[in-house]
Amino acid sequence: MLTNKISAVAAVATIALAPSVVAFATGPAQAQQSDVITMGAAVSLTGKYASSGQDTKDGYDITVKKLNDAGGVTVGGKKYKLEVKYYDDESTPARAAQLAERLIQQDGIKYILGPYGSGLSKAMAPITEKYKVPMIQGNGAARELFQNGWKYMFATLTTADQYVSPSVELLAEQFKKAGKDPSAAKIVMAFENDPFSLDVRTGIEELTKKYNMKVLVDDKLPPEINDMAATLTKAKALKPDLLIVSGHEKGAALVVRQTAEMKVDVPMIATSHCDTAQITEKQPKISDYVLCASQWDRSLKFSDKLFGSAEDFAKLFEKDYKRAPSYQVAESAAAVMVFADAFSRAKDLTPDSVRDAIAATDIKTFYGPIKFDATGQNAGKKMIMFQVQNGQYKVVYPAEVANAQIVYPVPSWSKR
Repeated sequence: MLTNKISAVAAVATIALAPSVVAFATGPAQAQQSDVITMGAAVSLTGKYASSGQDTKDGYDITVKKLNDAGGVTVGGKKYKLEVKYYDDESTPARAAQLAERLIQQDGIKYILGPYGSGLSKAMAPITEKYKVPMIQGNGAARELFQNGWKYMFATLTTADQYVSPSVELLAEQFKKAGKDPSAAKIVMAFENDPFSLDVRTGIEELTKKYNMKVLVDDKLPPEINDMAATLTKAKALKPDLLIVSGHEKGAALVVRQTAEMKVDVPMIATSHCDTAQITEKQPKISDYVLCASQWDRSLKFSDKLFGSAEDFAKLFEKDYKRAPSYQVAESAAAVMVFADAFSRAKDLTPDSVRDAIAATDIKTFYGPIKFDATGQNAGKKMIMFQVQNGQYKVVYPAEVANAQIVYPVPSWSKR
């Protein structure tokens, strides 16, 4: 598989060279430079975000290939193929900022595809803003990214404060169905101390205040979390109605494994990053009933002319990459689609013209609707919540797109 070969070459090159000079491109290298639009990207191919970074890159690559196979993009009557110049940011914000500078100043890149994660997006955005180079990213969801007045950063995804908050809405619904006041609900929650997870916490906090729910535990998790026993011991003793965790892939994997090991019975458990943590693949016997926040699902009824339906996109990705696409893949693919659409509508290929075309985006894609507000957020899109049922992700929220009913309360470990 081309992507795996490229990643392997990059990994070998990293051993011999300084990270800032390890680069590779995917796209029509044989084409004349004047017939190619080159985008730049610093993504996490090593370090703590390597799994999601690879998903980000794969989303970019499958879309570039699909567009090129369809003839590329037409700008002012001329056909262009697309390519991406990559660097490995090593999951480090400082490196991401350095590489953004390198892409723009040394490599002459005029269009940036964003990195994985809010912290790295935050590091790169001031650089792209400084040089007035448009950046479209699909993986930086922290709300603060859209509160700085930046004009050159756009995001295809929903902001982090909305990620896991649907679990609170679901809990309130279940209490009302049972004839109970949601204010009687008790919550234990734990969040990694990073911009993304703290924004997730903000969204949860706003809703718990709305319903006057009781937050019994509000823990902060270290960035390199390897154990959640302290939080889960409290949950076991306090018997909350909902346990919420946001700690990227490690947090999702840990809450599944350790609630099983410690036999922590909670009627509802919700976390972010279930799919990139591969909880159903790696922990199939114990991941059932976990609620998972997601930006996208293959069952959603969205489609476009390039990929077809969400299911068509998923099948193509599975064919080419031998695994199911995570939402990080889908939202990254959407970022390339936005650039391609903007190139075709821009009056010329100068960064300012392309930036103005991006700002005016209003398209339907397999990933969902994309229309940016004045802050660069994709204002027309909702989060969804999965619940793992019999080893499969089932959409249980929002009701208008759900394909299953939530199982509540979760069966105790003694009854599984």
